[in-house]
Amino acid sequence: MLNLYQEQGQGLVEYALILVLVAVVVIVILTVLGPQIGEIFSTINFTIAGS
Repeated sequence: MLNLYQEQGQGLVEYALILVLVAVVVIVILTVLGPQIGEIFSTINFTIAGS
């Protein structure tokens, strides 16, 4: 029975590490591409408002 709990705990830790890795990648991408994405949305907004 103890082995089952250890495997569940190990799986939970693995999922947590994957989640942290994905979060770090998303933060880095948004930091690098954030200004460009903001500029695209501003252009779209200006185009829609100007129509």
